[in-house]
Amino acid sequence: MNRKPALSFWQIWNMCFGFLGIQFGFALQNANVSRIFQTLGASVTDIPALWIAAPLTGLIVQPLIGHWSDRTWGRLGRRRPYFLVGAVLATLALLVMPNSPMLWIAAGLLWLMDASFNVAMEPFRAFVGDQLPTQQRAKGYAMQSFFIGIGAVVASLLPWILAHFGVANTAPEGHIPATVKYAFYAGGAVLLLSVLWTILSTREYPPETLLGFEDDAVPEPRGDFSRAWRIGGSLCVLGLLLIVAIRHYVLARDLYLLAGMLIVAGVLFAWLARSHGSGTLHQVMGDLYAMPRAMRQLAWVQFFSWFALFAMWIYTTPAVTALQFGSSDPQSAAYNAGANWVGVLFAAYNGFAALAAIVIPWMARRWGLRISHLVNVMLGGAGLISIVFIRDPHWLLASMVGVGFAWASILSLPYALLSDNLPAAKMGVYMGIFNFFIVIPQLLAASVLGVLLKWFFHGQPVYALVLGGVSLVIAGLCTLRVREPDAPNATLPGAG
Repeated sequence: MNRKPALSFWQIWNMCFGFLGIQFGFALQNANVSRIFQTLGASVTDIPALWIAAPLTGLIVQPLIGHWSDRTWGRLGRRRPYFLVGAVLATLALLVMPNSPMLWIAAGLLWLMDASFNVAMEPFRAFVGDQLPTQQRAKGYAMQSFFIGIGAVVASLLPWILAHFGVANTAPEGHIPATVKYAFYAGGAVLLLSVLWTILSTREYPPETLLGFEDDAVPEPRGDFSRAWRIGGSLCVLGLLLIVAIRHYVLARDLYLLAGMLIVAGVLFAWLARSHGSGTLHQVMGDLYAMPRAMRQLAWVQFFSWFALFAMWIYTTPAVTALQFGSSDPQSAAYNAGANWVGVLFAAYNGFAALAAIVIPWMARRWGLRISHLVNVMLGGAGLISIVFIRDPHWLLASMVGVGFAWASILSLPYALLSDNLPAAKMGVYMGIFNFFIVIPQLLAASVLGVLLKWFFHGQPVYALVLGGVSLVIAGLCTLRVREPDAPNATLPGAG
């Protein structure tokens, strides 16, 4: 069998460039959609329910798109048709979203936008595994992290930049400010053009060629599904016990969503044990049940990593405004100054992530993928935990250095480890299933962190960040359990 040829720096740049636009759109969505909802009349308590469509959409769409893209081949190739369809739909949603006349239309557009982002994004993860040999995959995913960092920084700051140049940042009641509208228009253009750049500048290997490379000679997992009912039954019982606990202890109603997901998953596994079909759902559930051992190990790495990230995204604003700026009153000048500073901190960690993405391939060459990821997430854990000890808000920028390294690593090295342990014929579907271990901790963090803070930390939000830091440390330790393929004789090329 032949080894997959190494690509040059600029070939890797071109194949990852589309991620710049996808992240640009994601960052605009994350930073401004709640603002759009509130402008159109949503209360603060309504916003989580309106947002829940986003992670649930990814949970459903990504494994399906991965499954279908594994089986696609046409004039545009294997993954690129999905890049194009997702980019066009996401661009249309970005153009229409800031012009939504009513709240329900904006909520529907969020669903469409997030689904479109997932259609474009999921095949990009598999694309790197398809195109690059084992020794270059860390570099490819690090390049994606670089573009993610750049896109997130620029998109997050764009409304502020536009306001600085005189674009109106306020609007009549029920209307979206011009700064947000123009930022979304720019995001649509950046998204479509960057994805088109990747589509037009990058070729794909035909499936038969791809399967002939030694790099992708990983056997497909084969499972006996007859015992899947055990997992199904356990998940159903766990979901029912959670419902009883919610009712008995009057826990947050958001936990009903988690209980429902456990029961649905349990029913699907029980159905898998009795079904003998060959449809898409049966194949996806079978792949989930028979996932490779390395993927099961990486699932824990992802779970604890993303639990920490969502704790940070949810609670950094209330933590910093209360601890470093001394106010929990959203109407006070101190609170709003602190909230603005959190925006700077988030832009900072994305900027540090872009720089870390340049360093990560060197770390992977020198220490290997596992140790590099361990070091990076430990830095992130230290960064989050340090926030509880800092009083001068400017020193929080130092905390963001560690968070930036962890963020860049989370977006790259687990995928490099995963792709080295996946069969080429199922690269897409397994990358999609891997998204489960991003969405599940997101839903868990949104559901249980408030309860944990109330019961154990007197409602002080900074301790959610401490829990996040501890969670990153656990993620790093879990990385040591993952098998790392033997290093091939070839080396990573330079940046030239």
